[in-house]
Amino acid sequence: MAFQELKVSPDGHRLINQDGTVFFYLADTAWRLPRALNREETLLYMDKRQAQGFNVLQVVALDECDGLRRPNRYGRRPFVEVAPDQFDPTRPDLEGDDNYWAHMDFIIDQAAARGMYIALLPSWGDKVHRMAGYGPEIFNIDNAFTYGQWLGERYRGRPNMIWVMGGDRPMGRMRHFEVARAMALGIKASGDNHLMTFHPCGAESSADSVGEENWLDFNMTQSGHSRRRYNYEMITKGYSITPAKPILDGEPGYEHHPDDFNPANGYLDEVDCRQEFFWSVLSGACGHTYGSHSVWGFWTPPVTGLVYFDRPGHFCMDWRQALDGKGANAMHIARDIVLSRDFLHAVPAPDLVKDQLPGTNHVPVLRSDSHIMLYIAQGIPATLDSARMPFESFAITWVNPRTGEHMAAGTGDIHSPLTFCPPTGGRGQDWVLVLDRA
Repeated sequence: MAFQELKVSPDGHRLINQDGTVFFYLADTAWRLPRALNREETLLYMDKRQAQGFNVLQVVALDECDGLRRPNRYGRRPFVEVAPDQFDPTRPDLEGDDNYWAHMDFIIDQAAARGMYIALLPSWGDKVHRMAGYGPEIFNIDNAFTYGQWLGERYRGRPNMIWVMGGDRPMGRMRHFEVARAMALGIKASGDNHLMTFHPCGAESSADSVGEENWLDFNMTQSGHSRRRYNYEMITKGYSITPAKPILDGEPGYEHHPDDFNPANGYLDEVDCRQEFFWSVLSGACGHTYGSHSVWGFWTPPVTGLVYFDRPGHFCMDWRQALDGKGANAMHIARDIVLSRDFLHAVPAPDLVKDQLPGTNHVPVLRSDSHIMLYIAQGIPATLDSARMPFESFAITWVNPRTGEHMAAGTGDIHSPLTFCPPTGGRGQDWVLVLDRA
């Protein structure tokens, strides 16, 4: 497949292809892919995600689950062990045709063959700021730059690359920030010109810590794994920052993840996934990331010896079963609904809704000169402000985000009642309302 160069739109809010058409970032989270799967399993995974409509896979080169010491499925590790339990990031282990980085090449190339980008995170944050996880902390300013430059030189010719800096750790000290910057600048020094973003820690946005950095092309938030976090708040804040940069939720609540990390609360499901998609995208996000808790780490029971994966009840199904999660299958339907209208020029307009409610009942809105699109999560009526309407008369369509079905519902104008009641209500009975300029 021919890949176009990805760019930021002139208004600073969207990602576009070289020809000016919208690139809608729809990612699956596959952090541990390089170390967890062999080649046959990698192709099984990629074929499934391609069929489900994903165009980006988020992958980490050095993962959080002891990714320096524990080898990949072919018995290989990323760096030379220069002394017992000491690894030099300026000395990648490239010996033999089956080395760790040859397997990474295979992953990137097979994704390209399926029309998918790899959003590659060079290292999880525990290798810079351990805080939690296995570490060890191996990066300083000098070797982070060298490692970044080596990665850039290796992959600058691959057409399907997006870079993700950071790695789920806060910039707690100046040293952490300087290492992240050095790694990013090392990639840029290689001559690589792929887009670059930053994966922050939970409940934060890259706009808060590195948003003014010149190497950062678009912002990423991590709204996290709780039903009591509403990502539209973070997206709205990031969208309003000037100068504008595109923004998206790079780690919302994963399907099958314990709500707020507590299995006693139950597990997040496809309803949560749909809500997070529409809350963020209709609030101005340039795309969205989906994740399944069992898939990002490719969990297969029984697992022993890894602290995170051994928590009782923390995982509820094998990764192969989780590939068919209802949330995963809902993402392309949601994307197609949004792209069925003018997404490139649409802007968030939550003030079109009178008496906006907080939390789950917040109604996000996108509008352009030709349409208005609202998302109603639980079937409550929504009343629009006639004084803020961008056009006088319109055709009314209800869209079912569970199926993609469009249901024509007549016409209206700003002089008629502007209260709209969804066809059904309650949890899992979410609806998209589209008003098209007549």
